Amino acid sequence: MKITILAVGSIKEKYLKDGINEYLKRISKYAKIEVIEIPDKSINDDINKVKKEEGEAIIKKIPNDSYVITCDLAGKMLDSLEFAKKIDEIYSFSSSNICFIIGGSLGLDNNVLTKANYSLCFSKFTFTHQFARLIILEQIYRAFKINNNETYHK
Repeated sequence: MKITILAVGSIKEKYLKDGINEYLKRISKYAKIEVIEIPDKSINDDINKVKKEEGEAIIKKIPNDSYVITCDLAGKMLDSLEFAKKIDEIYSFSSSNICFIIGGSLGLDNNVLTKANYSLCFSKFTFTHQFARLIILEQIYRAFKINNNETYHK
């Protein structure tokens, strides 16, 4: 099993880096995990051009044979049990590789969205891409705990 997180932008805040590293360590007991950062482009007048350039960079980094999940406000909202079930179903029936994609501040280009096997929405709230990375890692860890019938705080 392998999980890849493709995320636009880098993490600058130490407290977020610490949280992300903690969940990467915890998840590594269940699956190989890799985070690939895609450099964010400076926002100029042409927002569509920036999204397209970031999108092209993302698409180049999607691992072959991956089940692709985009994190998008237009995606489906799941609770933690439903998310755990989705992860289990992917590993059981679709692929042993899952790639989560987190866009930058402008969101994801349509070319990236069309590559998705599934689109996931965390919340109707808007989160920074840095927080989104921490949130998805925590939920992936929680999913492994649920799927292995192990206790984890609620």
